[in-house]
Amino acid sequence: MFFPERSPPQDMVERLTFLGLDEAHSNPDVVIIPIPYELTTSYGQGTSNGPMAAIEASAQVEVFDPRLSQDLPAGARFQTLDPWSSEAGTLTEQLTEIESHLRPWLTNTDVFPLILGGEHGLLPVQMKAINSHPSLAGDVSNLTVIQFDAHADLRDNLDGEVWSHACAARRALDEGVGKIIQIGVRAWSREEASQSDSDVRIETHLASNLLSVSSGEQNWSNLMASLRSICGPVWITVDIDALDGSLVPSTGTPVPGGLTWWHLEEALATIFKANDAVVIGADVVEIVPDSNGVLTPFTAALIATRLVGGHLSTRIR
Repeated sequence: MFFPERSPPQDMVERLTFLGLDEAHSNPDVVIIPIPYELTTSYGQGTSNGPMAAIEASAQVEVFDPRLSQDLPAGARFQTLDPWSSEAGTLTEQLTEIESHLRPWLTNTDVFPLILGGEHGLLPVQMKAINSHPSLAGDVSNLTVIQFDAHADLRDNLDGEVWSHACAARRALDEGVGKIIQIGVRAWSREEASQSDSDVRIETHLASNLLSVSSGEQNWSNLMASLRSICGPVWITVDIDALDGSLVPSTGTPVPGGLTWWHLEEALATIFKANDAVVIGADVVEIVPDSNGVLTPFTAALIATRLVGGHLSTRIR
């Protein structure tokens, strides 16, 4: 398989479309929303370049979806938006602008929004933007967020910053989210462990339990049963560091011992097959271009493709 070694000029990158598909300039069924937001990263840098790197890499992803038994777009209309940009100087100003940018897409029942980021600090802004979705009627307590992540993101602040990517899930809960299911966590603080134990809205599945040599198979089976029982509207957020670092070597805060690709594949398929759940949107975040290859953005593009395919599979269920 051929992978381009150099990125094309920026003016060419901005004209790329997800999977290289033809654009629907009106009434799209699926909209790809690149948000190159990066203001609170605390370790590796480069997430602002991630969305377009993933879109560029998506041109190399196979478009055949076995669940649909056909090639994408499978009769759906796709639109790839231009990357969000802002001249705002402060973090709160940028977050406010992102919320305004997202709201029309996240509240439209005719569109499946897929956000590419950018750091995970986007999550609470997405929850603000989506609260007017008709299925929520202004009450995000009806929403289940399924978070694939190496980190719990439950800190109240990181170095004094309450909007840090390390606080994303905590701030989403502050917005009123009814339930968060965390999958693949393997790096968290004492504060976060205590928060998970004390807040009934949080269900944390540690990677050490899911991948345990002695009990991992049963723990994974229990998780799949839990996902099949989800009811109501769902938002899927995939921080790509949920996967093992061998699959995403250049993500912002990599942690060894993560999920395999097939764990993620099965979990996503199970969510979309849940009879009483409706996935109303998703994001793939913490994408960072590789300095010596394209594995990380390609993996992110493949995740995005599986999310889109999962959504389209529900239309024929």
